[in-house]
Amino acid sequence: MTNMESQSINIPFSKHILGNQLQVIIHEDHACKLAAVNLWYHVGSKDEVAGRTGFAHLFEHLMFEPSKHFGTTYFELLQRAGGQINGSTSTDRTNYWELVPSNALELALWMESDRMTHMLPSLTATAFETQREVVLNERRQNYENRPYGLAIVALTEALFPADHPYRWITIGAPADLRNATLADVRAFFRQFYHPANASLTVAGDVDTDAVLDLVNDYFGACPAGEAPPVVAPAPARATASRRILEDRVELPRLYSAWLTPAIFTDGDADLDLASDILAGGKPSRLYRRLVYEERIATDVSASQNSRELGGFFAVSVTAVPGVGLDVVERAVASEVAAFAREGPGDDEVARAKALTETAFVSRLQRVGGFGGRSDQLNSYNVWLGDPGCFTRDLDRYRDATTQSIREATARHLLPEHQVTLSVVPAGRTDLAVAGSDVVVVS
Repeated sequence: MTNMESQSINIPFSKHILGNQLQVIIHEDHACKLAAVNLWYHVGSKDEVAGRTGFAHLFEHLMFEPSKHFGTTYFELLQRAGGQINGSTSTDRTNYWELVPSNALELALWMESDRMTHMLPSLTATAFETQREVVLNERRQNYENRPYGLAIVALTEALFPADHPYRWITIGAPADLRNATLADVRAFFRQFYHPANASLTVAGDVDTDAVLDLVNDYFGACPAGEAPPVVAPAPARATASRRILEDRVELPRLYSAWLTPAIFTDGDADLDLASDILAGGKPSRLYRRLVYEERIATDVSASQNSRELGGFFAVSVTAVPGVGLDVVERAVASEVAAFAREGPGDDEVARAKALTETAFVSRLQRVGGFGGRSDQLNSYNVWLGDPGCFTRDLDRYRDATTQSIREATARHLLPEHQVTLSVVPAGRTDLAVAGSDVVVVS
């Protein structure tokens, strides 16, 4: 057992709940004169419905517009004070954060509270239409005009049934965004962006009592709102299918995917480690076989995509010129089957654990930003109800064994539930896996 494995990760914090149900987590760290403000709203694209998608991500943009009590953009005032600001939207949550000099903490809290409490009065038709066009342009850049960019759209549509909230991607469908009205997004805000659906972390060079006073002053009068409806969990298995997507690409790429357990549930960590062993860098099994030995691929990757309602495991392989995806698919299937049958070696598991622990601890060196301590405290609070689950989280990986990884792979990565997507150059469906159906996505 290494020293890292024998140690607990203790991030001191206190948790408080205001009268309006806002959950507040405070972590003091006086090593550097910085303060991190991190706010999670428990809303993502899963909380949308078919035909009305993209609202959560659109609001990520709208929340940086002027609010009732500051007439400039959210970025300008905080950047002038030396702060860093960002936000993101996933299927399951929306996150906003600020990292500021500790003497600018009150400014960050005031601005964050103002857009929670007073965003709607200043949300104009002009701001809405401007940000909608920004989002549509972002979608064109990141999906429609990017090589292989629409593969994730085709993949989720194959994995999830028509009415499932993971079927669409977070940025939404272009038609849904164009059809959205200002009244639609105002109603969406009222339903989800309120204290009863939020978790606020303040971390860094701060004083707990002083922070509580500020949070009560700025957030305490905001009406609680009603808890949003609970969204049903994901299906446990996908229906096996083979699909072809023609794209403006030079090389064909194979995607193999399976539905897997939700985040923090049994098998999630084991499959995360399996993805590293199978395709995590040059020492991995698929890289060695497909790139080094058989020379049929230019790159490989794999990931366990952990989400609140259910995850999915995906393998991606880009073929070399002149090689069809049937050859690639057989090699991938062979390696996955062998892995499920025999499991990984002890040295492979040790390497995957070491990579995981290194990345885990490295993220915690930062008090703010994506993945920093303030972000992790919020994530554990939202997903598990306990901000202090650092050791519990890492122990999922520490406790994994060659047998548990093998069993998780054998249980979930089954051929009869596999979705196979061939992305091929336009007009070259002959390069796709045999027996695939052509699909069109946008």
